[in-house]
Amino acid sequence: MSRTALVTGGAVRVGRAIALGLAEEGFRLAVHYNRSSGPAEGVVEEIEAGGGAAASFQADLSQSASAGGLIRQVEERFGDLHALVNSASIYRPDTISEGTDEAWELIQAINVRAPFQLVREAAPLLTRTGGCVVNIVDLSAFQVWNRFGIHSVSKTALLKLTRVQARTLAPSVRVNAVAPGNVLPPEDDSEEEIEASRRRVPLGRIGDPTDVVGAVRYLVNAPYVTGEVVVVDGGRLLEP
Repeated sequence: MSRTALVTGGAVRVGRAIALGLAEEGFRLAVHYNRSSGPAEGVVEEIEAGGGAAASFQADLSQSASAGGLIRQVEERFGDLHALVNSASIYRPDTISEGTDEAWELIQAINVRAPFQLVREAAPLLTRTGGCVVNIVDLSAFQVWNRFGIHSVSKTALLKLTRVQARTLAPSVRVNAVAPGNVLPPEDDSEEEIEASRRRVPLGRIGDPTDVVGAVRYLVNAPYVTGEVVVVDGGRLLEP
């Protein structure tokens, strides 16, 4: 029987790679997007062209009521849910000293509150299927990123949320996290900035979204792993 996966932020960048990777694993894909309707449909079409099943779902996860509606739409379309990947995220430079209340609330809403609400709403479905959750954090959960201070706080909170969810939902639902390093540099990074990032990675290269996909695929198929974070950074955390 085919399994169903919901990937939030599944239309672009790393989320897109995760959606396509899980489709290769045999999952039926619920591809969530907010504004990227064209790219979301592109992911669906690519999955269907490969013989898989997929559908796209729009939801603004900054709005508190959207999580429950998204889960209901996925259930209505596919009937069940085996994996929830919380990949949707907002990444912008807001410092703790200069960030506004509005920036704080928006970043926490998308990066922390939405995964909290989505897991809460999806828990009955995941319990029924013995499913799992993978939350996507990043290295700012372990490091202090001054320029991205509010973002860093949100990812640290999401890592703690992952562990609390894992303990609360056991033994029926497994919850883990993946922490990518620099696997897809920001589009406005210069060649010099990318090279500087590469030099700080012990394995000597910038990562690729497929590196993250491999970790996600491992976790959705690891029945005795919960409450863990898989760091996919080429050893970047080993450096000061």
